[in-house]
Amino acid sequence: MTEDARLRELICILAKSMFDRGLTGGSTGNISARTLDGGLLVSPTGTSFGCLDPGRLSHFDAQGLLIDGDKPTKEMPLHSAFYDTRSSAGAVVHLHSCHSVALSMMPDVDEDNFLPPLTPYGIMKLGQVKLLPFFMPGDPAMGDAVRGLAGKRSAVMLANHGPVVAGKDIEAACNAIEELEDTARLAMMTRGLSPRALSQIQVQAIVNKFGVEWDR
Repeated sequence: MTEDARLRELICILAKSMFDRGLTGGSTGNISARTLDGGLLVSPTGTSFGCLDPGRLSHFDAQGLLIDGDKPTKEMPLHSAFYDTRSSAGAVVHLHSCHSVALSMMPDVDEDNFLPPLTPYGIMKLGQVKLLPFFMPGDPAMGDAVRGLAGKRSAVMLANHGPVVAGKDIEAACNAIEELEDTARLAMMTRGLSPRALSQIQVQAIVNKFGVEWDR
């Protein structure tokens, strides 16, 4: 099996795993990954994570031209913004996961640090997550908002919509976005219960130990 074929299979396997566990439903969500030659493989528009076809993934060359496969997701500007501003990005995942969307609707969340510091893993895998305002689905302004962050965030939360995470490869991006949803679920489960979050000293120790990107 070629490297291209392996990546195609892995994208579809990981997407189905997230679909099967209810992390995104119906035809929601989109996923992309860099190929060895600098191109992109992207989930097509209107497709379900539960049944992506490796042979029909949208395939872009290194110049951003669609060379084969089906029409790509309408959220391509969002994906392109991460790749263009973060040289380390090897994959991007966008989900419509329920708990993170619910948390984005709460009036008192921190726009600059969306996830509360409840466990070390959200910090380690995501750094600070930026909450972006609501945009119409497919609006290129979402990509503009990500570009405005100048590559400083690996993850954003689209208010009333869903999270978007960039990772060094497809597995890292999927693991990170699942951690985002898990942390949001903990936040919603403990909301109003005054949970003992990590202290600023503990957070800083995690940031230092694991080399996390963090606005100090």
